[in-house]
Amino acid sequence: MISLLIFILYSVGISYGVDNDTITLKCKQCKKFEPCWANLDTRILPKWYDEAKIGIFVHWGIYSVPGFSEWFWNNWDEKERIIQKFMSNHYAPGFTYQDFAPMFKAEFFDPNKWAHLFVKAGVRYVVLTTKHHDGFCMFPSRRSFSWNSCAVGPKMDVVAELSNAVKQVGLKFGVYHSLFEWFNPMFKEDKRNHFKTLYYSNMKLWPELKQLVIDYKPSLLWADGDWEAYDTYWRSTEFLTWLYNDSPVKEEIVVNDRWGKGISCKHGDFYNCKDRYNPGKLQPHKWENAFTVDKKSWGFRKTMNANDTLTMKEILHEVASSVSCGGNVLINVGPTQYGTIPPIFQDRLLKLGHWLEINGQAIYGSSPWHYQNDSINPDVWYTCQKIPYNAIYPTAKPLLTDTVSKIFAIFLTWPISNRILLKDVTGYILTSVYEIVLLGNDGDLPREVKNGLTYIKLPDKATVAVEYAWVLKFTPK
Repeated sequence: MISLLIFILYSVGISYGVDNDTITLKCKQCKKFEPCWANLDTRILPKWYDEAKIGIFVHWGIYSVPGFSEWFWNNWDEKERIIQKFMSNHYAPGFTYQDFAPMFKAEFFDPNKWAHLFVKAGVRYVVLTTKHHDGFCMFPSRRSFSWNSCAVGPKMDVVAELSNAVKQVGLKFGVYHSLFEWFNPMFKEDKRNHFKTLYYSNMKLWPELKQLVIDYKPSLLWADGDWEAYDTYWRSTEFLTWLYNDSPVKEEIVVNDRWGKGISCKHGDFYNCKDRYNPGKLQPHKWENAFTVDKKSWGFRKTMNANDTLTMKEILHEVASSVSCGGNVLINVGPTQYGTIPPIFQDRLLKLGHWLEINGQAIYGSSPWHYQNDSINPDVWYTCQKIPYNAIYPTAKPLLTDTVSKIFAIFLTWPISNRILLKDVTGYILTSVYEIVLLGNDGDLPREVKNGLTYIKLPDKATVAVEYAWVLKFTPK
């Protein structure tokens, strides 16, 4: 009977494999993708990305030298008063943005230290800005001869250095790449021509994107700067067709949704929709919440104060609420011009890693449960583990045929009485016997069901292993 089932599944385009002693089913993508969104949207999300849940975003470049924000050059060109005053007070007349490049030496950049910090932070993938809107490339772009990190500044291939270090410690490596450049002459000419000419997209953008993919083989491509023109100008569907059909990472790669005007939140392997996107409810398509530890900037800011940064409770709220609703989180830090990650960012990342060491089973490889917020306690976010793992969209929410092996309740505020009140698990507790454990602590917790509500007695807070957010695990006995 099993052999017959396998034959039937294979004949309709399903293959099987053994993964961690569990038979899994996956769609055979033997067809060639075509350059139209309706066809590209049929691609199945590579499993690794949904399982990973947590990534690190690194905004690093020339803009780290003045230390205002990653939009420094544009804002200076638009005569933002605070930048004009800063430049007139500290730099000689005639100083240009390009003159910052030799100061971007990155003399203390140690990619191995970065990689080990990211491992300790518990993240599963790392995304580096290989080129921001200023056009400066962090790799030896064959279309940016003197405006790249090998020709000026660090005098090294930063992308290669970090890519190798990240992959060596078992993390996935991703590249951020801006589609447009503020002051590129070819782009400005295309813009003057209302994007009827394709000088920039053909001669600059496409060659650089292909070089990144072929030379560094990233697992993720994070596009940005798409809003200036429609996807037809960027030739987005053509590029993605090559990426999915013929590139060296065609099976592994995932891309976001920033591929032209009107494309965001509509097309792509996962959606960003907008910066710091967190809808707070389950989405029908895989999505990602990219947010900054520094509330005011993606790049390094020399004027950053401690109270400008997210607290651990705020970070864990983003993690819990995003994962509960089917999203990933991409947590951004901005290194200094010297190649160091500011201590306050390191502190947040190390504390996140400690939290994940104890509570990671509620995050990694989890799926959205039937409920996201508890109906009576909105400070609680639910996730679950399913057997077999199949959190592939649009069926992220458990189906009636799925086996939920564990339910997790992540709560962000410790109850004063050491007794937490929940509603949405009550029906499950009434129909089955569950062991309830506070992760990081031993022992089945006392519970009482009354008037459709579940009251769970927690241990004294002083005895628990974490101090910011806590996780209850419900396991059927």
